Amino acid sequence: MGCSLGKAGYHPDRLVYKRASLSHRCPAMPPETASVAPQAERPAPSLRELFVGFLSVAVVAFGGVLPIARRAVVERYKWVDSDEFTELVGLAQFLPGPNIVNLSIVIGSRFRGVPGAIAAFCGLTLAPAVFVILAGTLFARYSDVPAVADLIAGLAAGAAGMVIAMAGRMGEMLWRRPSVQGLGIAAAAFVGIAVLGLPLLWVMLGLAPVSIALAWWAIR
Repeated sequence: MGCSLGKAGYHPDRLVYKRASLSHRCPAMPPETASVAPQAERPAPSLRELFVGFLSVAVVAFGGVLPIARRAVVERYKWVDSDEFTELVGLAQFLPGPNIVNLSIVIGSRFRGVPGAIAAFCGLTLAPAVFVILAGTLFARYSDVPAVADLIAGLAAGAAGMVIAMAGRMGEMLWRRPSVQGLGIAAAAFVGIAVLGLPLLWVMLGLAPVSIALAWWAIR
């Protein structure tokens, strides 16, 4: 059972009347067939939101921070989308230092400048610093206990699984929009690091200009 939309015409009074009658006659129009107004962009997170957001990542990220950070930044808070997160992780990997720390600084400075970078960095590192001091003290005292060694092995296996899962999510862009250049760069990086055992820095320095040149050539 459909509804007649009719012609709105060009007279201002008729146009208002037709639009009003349209909403009256077709209240159950499916949202996918109606025109959807563009949503307003989400406002930039405040300093407090950056601090609390990365603090929540650090508190629950046992064994691997990047997968939890992706879920928080992309899915929960929606500060960036999936493609932007992948690009920021690539930048963080290229810079010296821990990837997740670089990522927090980049995201914080992107929204709130230097204060945002400091807030995100402190939120990410405050809780782990306390936990590491306590855990290091306990581990130095009970490291010979077999149960503690089994616990550490289990945490390592869980962390490896989380990293593999995150790699699959980040690789979504490759299989969703496959390209010979992207697949070739990913395969070359895997062979260089996992098969040949080359240092990550040299692989990045070698592949980064090639990847940039291929991307520039593709959008010409």
